Amino acid sequence: MDQSDVIHKLIYLVLMPLVCLCLCLISPSVFIFNFIRTILQYYISPENMNGKVVLITGATSGIGEQMAYQYAKRGASLVIVGRNAHHLPKVAETARGLGSPDVLEVCADVSIVEDCKRFVDEAIKHFGRLDHLVNNAGIASVSPIEDVTDFTKFTRVMDINFWGYVYPTHFAIPHLKKNKGKILAISSGAALVHPPTLGFYSVTKSAIKTFFETLRSEMAPSITVTIATLGFIDSKMLRRERVSKVVFQLLPLMSSRATAEALVDGVCRGERYVTEPKWYNSIFMLQALCPQLVDWYSGRILFPQLKHVLNEPSIPTSQTKTD
Repeated sequence: MDQSDVIHKLIYLVLMPLVCLCLCLISPSVFIFNFIRTILQYYISPENMNGKVVLITGATSGIGEQMAYQYAKRGASLVIVGRNAHHLPKVAETARGLGSPDVLEVCADVSIVEDCKRFVDEAIKHFGRLDHLVNNAGIASVSPIEDVTDFTKFTRVMDINFWGYVYPTHFAIPHLKKNKGKILAISSGAALVHPPTLGFYSVTKSAIKTFFETLRSEMAPSITVTIATLGFIDSKMLRRERVSKVVFQLLPLMSSRATAEALVDGVCRGERYVTEPKWYNSIFMLQALCPQLVDWYSGRILFPQLKHVLNEPSIPTSQTKTD
């Protein structure tokens, strides 16, 4: 055995008990600290959005549309980006009616790097500044991994759900730094707890979480990064998916409006993470403390139900849906 291997074993034998002991000693203090911090957050004045400019991708439906309305109520000017050119004017009109002084509509595809550069450039040309970037555009992907016959069909999921966040962020960073701006990245609870049949979707959301946690470290304190880990939200995207038949039976869904309100409030307060519904935090804790139990439930109870729905003859077993 090499000397380096022996050293690693010794470090493990010494470090692991030491870490466990420290966790036992400091865990109560950490819990109390986080509890007090959570209470105090409600008394922190959120950022005043009057005169600020917010760019939102995937703003023509679901959470993105509702976030546009929440920012509008706070007096922010908006750049709304989406692929549905027919619905963009409707969102813009509603946002103006709710208090947004100016709304720029841009039809674009976030998976195309040239489109991302274009809508950031248009935002700066029109407003001269950028204060918040909301990376929200995304598509769902539902399929048991074993049933996939052509994995290339899922490259679109990564192109939109991951690169569609990286491209706008890259072009927006220089402008956000000027104003100590903020970035919101919509990840998912699937990045922490990996539900069956959502493998490809979970991968993209895990990639988002990792990328923006790294970016947070690199950009602090010039740019604040908030990562949203969301559960099942009642939206058009979910209702189009086959898994919704099971989800609606098992879980109460949170509305897109309430989710958007919590997200915008969290970003304006500079929170590092926003989880909605909040009770999902208990599932994340259970996953960290007892992953075997979560795996048992997912594999023995949840997956058979989802598999049954996906195997219905009238519905294909592998596809993606656009939000």
